[in-house]
Amino acid sequence: MSESLKSLIGKRVDVLDKGWIELIDLMPHPDSGVAGDLAIVNAARVSFMGESKGDEKDKRLLFYLLRNRHTSPFEMTEFKFRVRAPLITFWHWVRHRTFNINAQSGRYTPFEENDFYVPDIWRKQAKDNKQASEGQVSAKENIELTESLIKHYEESYRLYEKALQTGISREMARFFLPGFSVYYTWIVKVDAHNLMKFLSLRMASDAQYEIRVYAQAIYEHFFAPALPWTAEAFEQYVLKQTD
Repeated sequence: MSESLKSLIGKRVDVLDKGWIELIDLMPHPDSGVAGDLAIVNAARVSFMGESKGDEKDKRLLFYLLRNRHTSPFEMTEFKFRVRAPLITFWHWVRHRTFNINAQSGRYTPFEENDFYVPDIWRKQAKDNKQASEGQVSAKENIELTESLIKHYEESYRLYEKALQTGISREMARFFLPGFSVYYTWIVKVDAHNLMKFLSLRMASDAQYEIRVYAQAIYEHFFAPALPWTAEAFEQYVLKQTD
């Protein structure tokens, strides 16, 4: 098994200003000696008790499976990630209910002073799409908005800390914190089939930036290196929608 594939386990990629995504585990694990693409092919061939027939035929079969939407074999490969992202990203993520998710709780762990997302660019509301943004504000407005946001965070955190110091429970003190921008950490597990569904939607140009950058990081740094044949077929038959 390639050392480069083993090196994916534990790899962490920075996303946004304070976020990151880390691959905790893969199934099949690199130490198993079976690559993820081959696990998919083997799962398909078990229908008639077959096995690998060499790279050329194995790859051709995998492409056939994805092209014709025979998706169950892609459920035999799994990814487990640890993610740190703003709550707004989390709410986009949990809409994909095929993920197994366990998240940090503000009832158990206090938040830190810098646990808030500060965007680099302030985007304008799209004129023709109620749920999207387009373009950005002027450089002067960008600075002013960022300064205002940081002041808001500082005051919110001051009130949060004050509540904790006066004996208010963590579960109630967090009411003082900005809801959508606070950073959370969670663990997610998903099979390759459902991860491709997530990626096709969340890497799209109309996806919100704060989730799109996480999807792109997953695809570029973890999915494509772990499943190169699947990634190639995914680009051809799903992202580019060719037959």
